[in-house]
Amino acid sequence: MPAILIIDDEPGIRQTLSSILEDEKYKVFSSENALAGIEILKREIIDLVFLDVLLPKMGGIEALEKIKKEWPLTEVTMISGHANIDMAVKAVKLGAFDFLEKPLSLEKTLTVCRNALVIKKLREENKTLKKINRFACEDIIGTNMIMQDIRDMVKQAAESDARILITGENGTGKEIIARAIHQCSARADNPFIDVNCAAIPETLIESELFGHEKGAFTDAVSNRKGRFELAHNGTLFLDEIGDMSLSAQAKVLRVIQEQKFERIGGEKTIDTDVRIIAATNQDLEKACEEGRFRQDLFFRLNVIPIHVPPLRERPEDISILLFHFLKQFNRELTLQPHALDELLIHDWPGNVRELKNLAERIAVMHPEKMINREDLGKLLFKKKIKHENSTEIELKSEIPEKTLIESISNHNFNEAKEIFEKCFLEFHLFKNNGIISKTAEAIGIYPSNLHAKLRKHNISANPKT
Repeated sequence: MPAILIIDDEPGIRQTLSSILEDEKYKVFSSENALAGIEILKREIIDLVFLDVLLPKMGGIEALEKIKKEWPLTEVTMISGHANIDMAVKAVKLGAFDFLEKPLSLEKTLTVCRNALVIKKLREENKTLKKINRFACEDIIGTNMIMQDIRDMVKQAAESDARILITGENGTGKEIIARAIHQCSARADNPFIDVNCAAIPETLIESELFGHEKGAFTDAVSNRKGRFELAHNGTLFLDEIGDMSLSAQAKVLRVIQEQKFERIGGEKTIDTDVRIIAATNQDLEKACEEGRFRQDLFFRLNVIPIHVPPLRERPEDISILLFHFLKQFNRELTLQPHALDELLIHDWPGNVRELKNLAERIAVMHPEKMINREDLGKLLFKKKIKHENSTEIELKSEIPEKTLIESISNHNFNEAKEIFEKCFLEFHLFKNNGIISKTAEAIGIYPSNLHAKLRKHNISANPKT
């Protein structure tokens, strides 16, 4: 139902217009001055404003400028009993849809109202289409038929608030798809809040999601908003939701059902309007069978399922993605004959994320403008890492054959940290014979966090000897 705001200091005009518009089944708000009207605009989603020119405190023309600046998609029709051509021209130049003279004609007022709402809807659709075309074409890369289907699903899913479950291996681009859906939707101008459920300890996940009040627990030294509250009117992306505790799952289910929650330690009920997109690399149906995931929550989340294929199942996209990433790193590169073969036989356990890492490695370590199969082989090679007990394990190298510090010195901080973390985890996992609990204790983190980090880096808990 379209919402209309009437701002006029004459009670008779407000009452008459409200009655006419309510009879047409519009939702109507009214105020006697522009300042009060602006407060209504802050609270409500208004489609059309009827704005008087001569108002106390803030004039109609000044109010028009403010409304079009802060709510550009809201249409404004000016009304005045003292209109002149110059004033009407100025109002239209500032963005007014039309200019009506008092006394208002019932027929003309309703015609202007309908036309303004049609124009607003067309502008919103045009804005959404531009976003869809931009994000669907530029961010989701690939000519593979499945990827084309995913782009179509993004366009369709973006038009609704239906919940979405994105599945696929680590590094396939699940977050990119979630962000594209958000950016293509009517919520695009509101927050996109992401939560990595695997990276937050079980004891803290509920505080992260729902927030807490001061004194709710030992470290709660002040009030804190949770992710649901921060994502109000926007999108909440629950990444690696398969790692969420059963207790947190129950509370998320309640928020989905009731669209309200309380902070930990709080009594006030907070309403929330969020679109939920979840992602996982796990088989949630199997997790439901094993009692690790609530079946009712799975069905709530799995309204629109999107499965992202691993890179090894879309080899035709490898070269396209490689050149796309090289362009991001300001590199031009020519592949010599058969160089692509080296990329095609690689199984890409890290998927698109691994390919992006390779592109950055090429940009840093291969200054020539042409690369052959042998060069790519060196950059993708497997190497032996010898540990202090002289036993060797085999792993994919994320860095060239140098000391660790030398190898990561040319990377940015985040990339260097990722490389170090992987090597650090592999070393301690090997040292503790692949036993998760012992490894977690040795490096000072929770076993659940260690599991998450191993999945993140595609590290097997059984290193080769």
